[in-house]
Amino acid sequence: MSRMMMGLVKDVRGPGATLMEVPVPTCGPNEVLVRVKASSICGTDVHIYKWDAWAENTVVTPNVFGHEFAGIVEEVGSQVTTVKIGDHVSGEGHIVCGNCKACRTGKAHVCPNTKSFGITVPGCFGEYAVLRESNVIHNRKELPFEIACLQDPLGNAVQTVLSGDIVGKSVAVIGVGPIGLMAVAVAKACGAGLVMAIDINPYRLELAKQMGADVIINSREVSMVDAIRDYTDGEGAEVVLEMSGHPVAIRDGFEAAANAGRVSMLGIPTQEVSLDLSRHIIFKGLRIEGITGRRMYDTWYQMKGLIDQKRIDLKPLITHRLKLDQYEEGFALMSSGECGKIVFEH
Repeated sequence: MSRMMMGLVKDVRGPGATLMEVPVPTCGPNEVLVRVKASSICGTDVHIYKWDAWAENTVVTPNVFGHEFAGIVEEVGSQVTTVKIGDHVSGEGHIVCGNCKACRTGKAHVCPNTKSFGITVPGCFGEYAVLRESNVIHNRKELPFEIACLQDPLGNAVQTVLSGDIVGKSVAVIGVGPIGLMAVAVAKACGAGLVMAIDINPYRLELAKQMGADVIINSREVSMVDAIRDYTDGEGAEVVLEMSGHPVAIRDGFEAAANAGRVSMLGIPTQEVSLDLSRHIIFKGLRIEGITGRRMYDTWYQMKGLIDQKRIDLKPLITHRLKLDQYEEGFALMSSGECGKIVFEH
């Protein structure tokens, strides 16, 4: 008879989720079974919970969802050689084929055959999770679980910030949700010059100050473009990190970018965005980077260095600690924007 556990399940193809008893996942020969000690809510989880068009087209149900976690290995498969029982681990959420051209040329993060932990395969909003050995990320045992579970989104921020030169540059972080807030901290840690945080949410702008922003700009109150130019002697931001996905913010970000600057785009628009390509991109000589996930596994080593050497402090980012049965409160907080990262303590 299967062991049972409590898991937060996306059980219907519509809004909401259900905390229910489900079987503990089975550990295959190349997999490990992890007792989850902490997990956190991602913006993607909010899309799944609310069930928007992206979720309808992407998410497999019924499944335990969630993909940001840390825990302790309790079982290893018969062919596992690099992970042992008792290891403290997190996981890379992109499960890639390893055989396609992208995977074989160091670009596995854009593998066209990717399966996604907690999105198309079972995830971590439960007492246990199963992870492929090759996706295991080892953590130092002294690293708190609540910090270790934030490495997945931190990787998004690290890849966004470090997809080009950053040292001494003026940086505009547009959209300071949790990943944008991390990007502020990473940019400061990696030697950026002036770091400007832009949002319409006063709560998160105050968090951006705590994470190291030199300047905060409420784009509901002032023109983001004018403010960025004022702070950069009329030149514009040399690096624009677009984390909001809002069509107006995206257009303003391109307009506020300095000539020969870089625009790295992580935010996901929910609709098509029209741009003045000639004026805002071509004749400016901009470099544009599309960011998805984390580079496997370059980004993990970069963020491990930042965490292990205490170059960044993620503690101010954690504003709420809840139990899994308080998931409704957690998702309501995420939807309100009156929070940083919400961590479930398992």
